[in-house]
Amino acid sequence: MQKKTKNKGIKKWIAKLHLWLGLGSGLIVFIVAVTGCIFVFHDEIKDITRDYRKVTPQASAFVAPSKLQNKTKELFPQSQPGMVVYQGKERSAFVYSVIDEVPHHIYFNPYSAEFLQRENLGDDFFLIVEDLHMHLWLPEKIGKQVVGISTLIFVFMLISGIVLWWPKKRKNLKKRLQIRWNAKWRRVNYDWHSITGLYISLLALFIAIMGLSFSYEWMNHGLYDLANLWQEKPEDELNIQFEDAEYSENALDIAVAKTLRQRPEDEMFFVWEQGGRAPITTGSYPEAMDYDHQSNFYFHPETGELLKNHEYSSKSAGMKLQEMTFGLHTGQYFDLPGKIIAFFLSLFVAALPLSGFMIWFGRKNKKNKQKA
Repeated sequence: MQKKTKNKGIKKWIAKLHLWLGLGSGLIVFIVAVTGCIFVFHDEIKDITRDYRKVTPQASAFVAPSKLQNKTKELFPQSQPGMVVYQGKERSAFVYSVIDEVPHHIYFNPYSAEFLQRENLGDDFFLIVEDLHMHLWLPEKIGKQVVGISTLIFVFMLISGIVLWWPKKRKNLKKRLQIRWNAKWRRVNYDWHSITGLYISLLALFIAIMGLSFSYEWMNHGLYDLANLWQEKPEDELNIQFEDAEYSENALDIAVAKTLRQRPEDEMFFVWEQGGRAPITTGSYPEAMDYDHQSNFYFHPETGELLKNHEYSSKSAGMKLQEMTFGLHTGQYFDLPGKIIAFFLSLFVAALPLSGFMIWFGRKNKKNKQKA
């Protein structure tokens, strides 16, 4: 009897925490979930609405990155060209460039270097949605913390929700798994809230944990260590720096040419002239617009000599997981079916704070009527 009373007391405190933490973080969870829904299909929507993202594939090779950077400077003298990305054989290439302190993508035909479009990233709809999703339009340092703390609360809400849902007796399990649609709306809403939360809990936890890796370095490093079983992986370390090295356009072009020879079957490539004491870095992806299974290569900034070959197959499990977090978080890793699941999952997550608020409001309203 004493054990039952103790368990009841614990559940009561869990219920109170579930309620007040949910009311406190519900609006943020709703915003993050809805913006996640919108962002899931951003590439597909952009392809429909922005024709400059696609080009006719040709048998010829891609133009050199230095040519695209120089053309960017010719078209926009005030620009500061940086990373060059070749998005695929049927897609345009772009140069990331800062113009008047605003980041832009300058799009070109990768076969002819024909200018296609200047894209201002400062007023891009989907990047505005992404910023709301990640930072709530607050300064990045503050926004990351607010979203991160709300996500941690959401993780607690999922776990505590399962504890509160769990029936005292096994024979009541079947009833707890069904929504009584013929009951009053308050009961239907309560059943929908608890049962939906139960059904999506594992997937929602997984997506939330992947999302936390963008807010907290400790989570990002934790996933790396977990996947590597806390073993040191020296092959993942770069350890390449230069005291006095001047970057040359020739080295940039050599780096891309060598990367294409290393990964001839891959679809998407980038080259990044980082500056400072860092080498020229290139990345290669098997499929266009899929940011996983990345192979990286590092080159001398003056000569274009290959200094390190870091193929995807040689990366540790931890690094592979780190590079997969975006695809796992958005469902992109599992192609269209994964995106559809992520979309509906985010939709159900957005509905949980609403239905939870309605439970609280309904009970409060009922108590006020009884007092009256």
